[in-house]
Parts: sequence; structure tokens; C-alpha cells
Amino acid sequence: MDFQPTEDQKALCEGIRSFVEGQVPNERFPELEKSQGFDRALWSELAEMGVFALRLPEDEGGVGLGYSDAVLVFEELGRRLVPGPLVWSHLAAGLVDGAATGETVVGGLDLTSPDPQPLLVEHLESLDVLLVLRRDGVYRVDPRGLAAKPVEVPLDPLTPVHEVDSLPEGERIGDAAAAARLRLEGAALVSGLQLGLAEGALELANAYAKERQQFGRPIGGFQAVKHLLAEMFIKQEAARAGAYNAGATLDAPEVADVERAVASAKVTAGEAAIRNARTGIQVHGGMGFTWEVMAHYFLKRAWVLENAFGTQDEHAERIAEILEASLG
Repeated sequence: MDFQPTEDQKALCEGIRSFVEGQVPNERFPELEKSQGFDRALWSELAEMGVFALRLPEDEGGVGLGYSDAVLVFEELGRRLVPGPLVWSHLAAGLVDGAATGETVVGGLDLTSPDPQPLLVEHLESLDVLLVLRRDGVYRVDPRGLAAKPVEVPLDPLTPVHEVDSLPEGERIGDAAAAARLRLEGAALVSGLQLGLAEGALELANAYAKERQQFGRPIGGFQAVKHLLAEMFIKQEAARAGAYNAGATLDAPEVADVERAVASAKVTAGEAAIRNARTGIQVHGGMGFTWEVMAHYFLKRAWVLENAFGTQDEHAERIAEILEASLG
């Protein structure tokens, strides 16, 4: 199995990167905070770029690509901190009318974990449909009828959160196997986002280390800072191996255990995103803790994604179960 992106995949990544860098520059983040991290116009443009219809078959109006391509695209979205229920709307393409074209904004709740309390819904006020994954199936819920209260200070300023008091059962649109499959696919796509966060945090720290002068020379020339940046690079590449492996294994499930590949990706990419974001703040020194510096966005988004489609601990336990079963 070749994990190197093809020329077509490289062109796809370059196109997405150019688009998101132009549409979501650093200067736009204060504006996005005021709009609660969601812009319908940007969402429509992402849909036109094929972000949500990427894996939908061409005869259904999609692009007809695979999971490997999707992971690469979500890597670029994570690198630029693009906000919104990206993964859920991508998963909903083909399940919910209008999700693939961006006309219907789809969010979700994963209730397959042992203890899914409290019920926290991201971007609730921007959603048209809420997908709920339960162990017995996939359910469609109308978000406008939910009794919910906003969390006044969300962890990520670009990810508004509402706490839902009660959740109706909704309309069942998929069975237990579909719910398990969506959770697996969601974890793989989130690992792509986390890889992008690890890369973005390193790029930001590296650029600052080259510019910041201390004792008459850039701080990047000091051995201690070099070590920090080198460690960030190692974490990034470990995350890349895991995320790319998850996408490739989903495309070719006959070559390896898909659950193990996805769980490994979520663990390594999750750790890389959090560690690189923290180290990036450290490289920035006292400036790293200020609201004006971009570094805090990476850490906050990394913490949010840690809880999406299973935490590191949950996936580590799943890996242990798979290994134990293979030895027994």
C-alpha cells in the first residue's frame, strides 16, 4: 500500500489550501468570532469546492473520490482552522437532502459512548438538521425544537455550544451498522483535522521562531527552541502516518483491520494536535498566552476535537481489545 499522495491528490490539496487561505485569513478570525464561527456564504463555497460531496458517487452528484482523498482535504481544513460542523455535514451527504450542496447544514451528536452526558450540541443555532448516532441506529432530529441553553463561554470561540436538556428520539434513518460505520468514518476525518492542527501549530511556531529576535539573533537559532520545533515535527509526522493509514485502510479494508487503523489514527493525531498546540504557545513565550496571537485557537480546537467520535482513551482501549482478541 502506497501512502504517498498521487499527483491528483496533491493538486486537490493545493486547491483546497489556496481556497481556505484566501477565505479564512488570520485577519478574519475576529469577524468569525462575532458570527459564532459560522458563515453561510463560506459554507456554500466549501460545498462548491466539493468538500461535502467528495465521497458521494458521481451519478448522485458527488465527486466520487475515496476516504484517502477526504482525509487529505480535512487536513487542509484543520490546518486553517476552518470552523463549522464540517465532518457531520460530510457524513450526511447522501443521507440528508441538501447536505452535499451546502443548502442543509448538518450537525450531530454521538451517543454511542458509554456515558454521553451532558448533551452538548455544537453550532446549534446554525443547524438545519441534527444527526444522532445511537447504538441501535442513526436518527434525524429537528434542532429547532430542542430545549437548550447556550454555554456562555465555549472552549473554542469559533465553536459555540448549547447544552440540551432533553432529546427526542427523532426519525430513524439508519440501522446499528450504519451508526457504527458513521462513527468510524467520523473518527478518521477528525484525525485528518487533528493532523492539520498539528501542522498549522508548527508552521505558526516556526515562522515566529525565525522572526523573534533575542540577544541579537532569531530565537529559532537557540538549541532549546530547535528541540521544541523538532519534537513538534515528529508528532506531526506520526499523526500523518496514522491519519493517512486510516483513510487508505477504509478504502481497502481487505489489507488491515479498519477499526484498529482508525483508532490508532485518532490516538496519534489527537496527541499531536494537543502537544503541538501547547508547544507552539511555549515557543511564542509570554505572547503565546495572549488573545491576539493565533496560537490559542489551535489548542482550543484541539481540545474540542479530542472529544469528537471518541477520546484518545476510548480508542486506546479499543486498540487493546483488538490486540487481545488477536492474541487469544
